[in-house]
Amino acid sequence: MERTEVGIALLAIARSAIARELDLAHVEQGEADELARIAATFVTLRRDGELRGCIGTVDAWRALADDVRANALAAAFRDPRFSPLRARELAHVAIEVSVLNPSERMPVCEEEAMAAALRPGLDGVVLECNRHRATFLPQVWEQLPRPHDFLRALKCKAGLGETFWSDDVRVSRYTVEKFVEEAA
Repeated sequence: MERTEVGIALLAIARSAIARELDLAHVEQGEADELARIAATFVTLRRDGELRGCIGTVDAWRALADDVRANALAAAFRDPRFSPLRARELAHVAIEVSVLNPSERMPVCEEEAMAAALRPGLDGVVLECNRHRATFLPQVWEQLPRPHDFLRALKCKAGLGETFWSDDVRVSRYTVEKFVEEAA
């Protein structure tokens, strides 16, 4: 399968899963070999350009198609920031699927050096400290283009204070392959 075909298939899998859950007409998707590989994904829903749901998996542990299907349902119905998607909304929702490339651990250093090492617009980041963990997709750089602001917001998302830093902080970065539905 070509990259474009994979993207089209993943977007169709996501939309079909949500439609099926809403008891709407949907097209069943076949499973190509490329969609059986183990991968981590995020599914983002937008309505009128505004975030409507975003859920994903940082660690790859299931087949690409299954991960997209599960994350599409979670983004539509279990994102705690939003009420569950309603059937009448689906036609107005644009779906985006991000397939995460393997992450790389960044050397532990001071926050200033960490911020300087990040590649705005390219890096997705996972920040961990003890039981706290959070990630931002590379797309978040659009709202937080300055590395210091990006890291501060990520620490807050992880439940840490924006000024928190510790030798126990672990940071990994990853890139994504992003597929976005054409506007209706």
